[in-house]
Amino acid sequence: MSLLVWLLVVLVFAYGLTFALRRYALARSLMDVPNARSSHTVPTPRGGGVAIVLVFLAAISGLALWGMLESHVWLALFGSGTLVAVVGFLDDHNHIAARWRLLGHFAAGGWALLCLGGMPGVIGAVDGLAALWWLFGLLYLVWMLNLYNFMDGIDGIASVEAICVCAGACLIYALGGHAQLMWLPAVLAAAVSGFLLWNWPPAKIFMGDAGSGFLGLVLAVLSVQAAWIEPAYFWGWVILLGVFIVDATFTLLRRLLRGDKVYQAHRSHAYQYASRVYGRHLPVTLATASITLGWLLPWAIAVTVFGLSPVLGTFIAYIPLLWLAFRYHAGELERA
Repeated sequence: MSLLVWLLVVLVFAYGLTFALRRYALARSLMDVPNARSSHTVPTPRGGGVAIVLVFLAAISGLALWGMLESHVWLALFGSGTLVAVVGFLDDHNHIAARWRLLGHFAAGGWALLCLGGMPGVIGAVDGLAALWWLFGLLYLVWMLNLYNFMDGIDGIASVEAICVCAGACLIYALGGHAQLMWLPAVLAAAVSGFLLWNWPPAKIFMGDAGSGFLGLVLAVLSVQAAWIEPAYFWGWVILLGVFIVDATFTLLRRLLRGDKVYQAHRSHAYQYASRVYGRHLPVTLATASITLGWLLPWAIAVTVFGLSPVLGTFIAYIPLLWLAFRYHAGELERA
């Protein structure tokens, strides 16, 4: 089966399953009701991200059965993704204490690293410190999982980010002569696209923790997988994910320094302030896509294809994102 046909099948199934989950949520009154920390104003069904989880895991299992995906990569994605999705699903339906969620997240990250053979060194000066890279890889996977959850606060933004990042990764792989790596990000983008048709502003269903945490982890695992092929590819993913990484990290650090309980819900991310400034979610979601494809992708290509220093390329790419975090008050206490 050709790649395009397979992607179309994945998209259609994700779209149909999201429709079914929406009907189920409406019938069971599984609604996200607005509160003081919400960025939406209308009760909306939740849990649609389960469609992304089920369709993506089924699709990569098919690829593994047909010999198009290495078994250790399949094990890393399937095992860790399933665990994170189950924890998120249970938390969506019956709140789980933060410490138990975090334990599940670390277990999922550890499983992924174990299957992939650890975290390769991505900076030449400390390549020999295997234990350090294991620790860095584990913290990276867990942080990516959680930050993606934090950034899923307005209509369409988490879906659009995933699609744009995966599209950028596919282009990088094609230009770098590793077209065989395109399958996984392409399949993920197709699954998310099917969901996005229901999540586009104004959203008819929300992703939920099961979907957002799953997306964050899978994107991070794909970046680690790529690092084993070429260390520069890891930095390409980090650059492409810059909008989410900078906003979430900047906000977390600012709240930590202020002494906030960082595990409590809030709406002080830059993208949330921006959506209130413009009065709608759509401009911010579209800006996320524009920044990722128009600004971050060229720098990711410069690092991965043309040999620009990864640290320098990432630093330059992140400078405007840091300015935007300041501009839109990321991490500041919300004033009346």
